[in-house]
Amino acid sequence: MTRLSRASARNLFLLVPPLVVFTFLLIIPLGNVLDQSFRHFEAGGIGASDYAPYTLHNYAELLDRAYFFYFAQTFRLALISSVISVILAFPIAYLIARMRSHFWRGLASGALIAILSVSTLVRVYSLLLTLGPVGFGRPLSLFLGLSPNSATYTELMVLAGLVYFHTPVAALILIGTIQAINSRLVEAAQSLGVPLWKSHFSITIPLSLHGITAAFLISLSVCVSAFVIPLVLGKGKVLFVSNLIYSRFSEVANYPSGSAISIVLLAIAIVLVTVLPWLLSYLNRSTVAA
Repeated sequence: MTRLSRASARNLFLLVPPLVVFTFLLIIPLGNVLDQSFRHFEAGGIGASDYAPYTLHNYAELLDRAYFFYFAQTFRLALISSVISVILAFPIAYLIARMRSHFWRGLASGALIAILSVSTLVRVYSLLLTLGPVGFGRPLSLFLGLSPNSATYTELMVLAGLVYFHTPVAALILIGTIQAINSRLVEAAQSLGVPLWKSHFSITIPLSLHGITAAFLISLSVCVSAFVIPLVLGKGKVLFVSNLIYSRFSEVANYPSGSAISIVLLAIAIVLVTVLPWLLSYLNRSTVAA
């Protein structure tokens, strides 16, 4: 056996433990969810037994307008919050990446990580108090011309929560991307008379497109599956698909219905994560060619 074949065998052997964990913690549970999604559910029971007949009813009922509303609301707020998160994260990441002092750069990055390490419930309820009647909720609602109990104001609260949670994540992703860009390119453009804002839009942002895409997709994936934020800040008026899945599993014990919703949500998320990078890359090539 050659040295190259020994190295390949060693690498394959090192892959065995993570593959086993990946199989038992993801593949098999997803297989069970997929199998359960095709099972017939008897009202009053808990889930569906292994002997329950297979049916497409769980997927057919998702064509109802009420389910469409849940999916539309989830992806609409997730898309908007992801875009806002990336827009807000970019200048934060740029400021940190361009700091000359390693100490201050590490301190700023650590501050972002520290924000993420705080308990999710603590952060959500602090935001609820801030935007609620005991905080800035009343003057803010008066400024916007909305009732604090209106569905629109509740949507804005959920949107604020999603942006608040995912802006630090997007910033941490973008820091490495911006650090890899040579700052002298912007300086060279300015020396040729290009305004600072135009040099950033023509150089920094196009060169950061892969990082921007990654930050957007990660934010979108996490926002789509958000559970605590819409549950607490939504106040029952704004619910995501994840809340609907929880209701199906825990409140009515309709495991087949909850499994079908889970599979559809997963499929849509995979399609978005697959198609959006290709679309953004195509638009970038078209812009460069023009």
